[in-house]
Amino acid sequence: MPPSIGANESATGGTGTTSNSTAEEQAAEPAPTIDEQYDLVLIGSEIEGVLMAKAAHDEGQKVLILDPREKPGGQLLQGQMLVLDEPNNNKKISLVQGEMKKLYNAYNGGEIRKEQDFIKYYDGLVEGIPLKSGIKLGHIQQDQQGSMHKVDSITYTEQDGSQHTVGARYFVENTDYAALTSQLDAKRIPGVESIFSGHASKPEYMAATYMLRFKHVDWLALHSATLLDYPLTRLEAKYGTNTYVDYDFGTGFNKITDKFQIADSQLKLRGINSTYQKDGEVIINALLIYDVDPSNPESVQKAIAKGRAEAPRVLEFLRENIPGYKHAELNGFPDYLYIRDYNRYETDYVLQADDLMNSTMFWDNVSIGGYPLDVQGTREVPTGKGYGKPDAYGIPLRSFELKDYDNVLVAGKNIGASIKAYGSARITPTTALAAQTIGIILGREGKEKKLRDLTKEDFEHIHDYLRTEYRISLK
Repeated sequence: MPPSIGANESATGGTGTTSNSTAEEQAAEPAPTIDEQYDLVLIGSEIEGVLMAKAAHDEGQKVLILDPREKPGGQLLQGQMLVLDEPNNNKKISLVQGEMKKLYNAYNGGEIRKEQDFIKYYDGLVEGIPLKSGIKLGHIQQDQQGSMHKVDSITYTEQDGSQHTVGARYFVENTDYAALTSQLDAKRIPGVESIFSGHASKPEYMAATYMLRFKHVDWLALHSATLLDYPLTRLEAKYGTNTYVDYDFGTGFNKITDKFQIADSQLKLRGINSTYQKDGEVIINALLIYDVDPSNPESVQKAIAKGRAEAPRVLEFLRENIPGYKHAELNGFPDYLYIRDYNRYETDYVLQADDLMNSTMFWDNVSIGGYPLDVQGTREVPTGKGYGKPDAYGIPLRSFELKDYDNVLVAGKNIGASIKAYGSARITPTTALAAQTIGIILGREGKEKKLRDLTKEDFEHIHDYLRTEYRISLK
């Protein structure tokens, strides 16, 4: 379902402006009565922030998830982004850690592949945590002391019309359209427009994807056909770069997909990134949709409609051009999109491409990344650009603390990173590890100190604890 836009949200959800009154104006207004106080309130139900909520909840924190979407699960469940990317270092060693390691082990082992498998996994994460879907954000009560802002409370309306106001020690932006941070006094980090077009006044975003699902695919035939063209150099000469198929995953075939003709310039069929879900079922991440505004329900619905309309043509193309798809059929449609990129706002530290390529490790590391600097395409630069493959690098807590806000954190794709660095840091296991780590820290240290007050010495103990108790290594 498309995002529900709250009464006080901006139409674009990304200008940094808001119809909420400023902190100074609110000082003269009576503050709304807080119905309930929490340690942590998340706005949005994307899996990355959910892992923060679970970790904090498991550490005894009082947590609430408020989801503007009609159903929980975000890109993972509603967008059906079930093709999981995996970061690794230059020795090809996986960098997935923490709770995500359990998911990836089950995924790589074939135990979690289909939609119902992911739903069961997600439901296990949110078990015991109150989660309210279909809410509309209303008034955000802010305070300001010196240069620092603070969110005192958030008022929201449930689907039955009831209105509530909640306070929290920390509020977390966990949507893919900046539902919370777009309403605060925060500065947008330049996006794709800063490296692709140079039109700084017009924000641009990486393409979204409409996931394609198929059944009755003969995966063994696909695998066998590619084996006949080995070695890989000959396989790639025939099908395109990065073409590879094993018993579970298939990538590449861009020399084939480049021949697919799409009349609508908003869409493009790129090289295939596919997962075999067993029983003849396959899911593909390949149908790009440009210029989607995830804060605008009309934009989202139009994109979904175009994706669904194009799916039968893609099916016929695959039947005719890719081994194993001769008898394939469509296997249903996602309710939403995979949104790669939207407005992100400055954090205490904005991660830079040089940090990644220099394998920088920070004293306040909360995650380790290693995925290529992969900036996906726009309508103007449809193939996107790569900016290198880093070895393992660190991501600091400061990249998840909203700048000039005492108690606002960001999760998942809201990470504070320059657009090139974001091309790597954006993938789920990297930001999910950060979210889980932050949730643990909140539970362990947050009652005694604010996150911003944690020192290098504190983090020495935190990193030791994470390694000992969670097998999470952040050095």
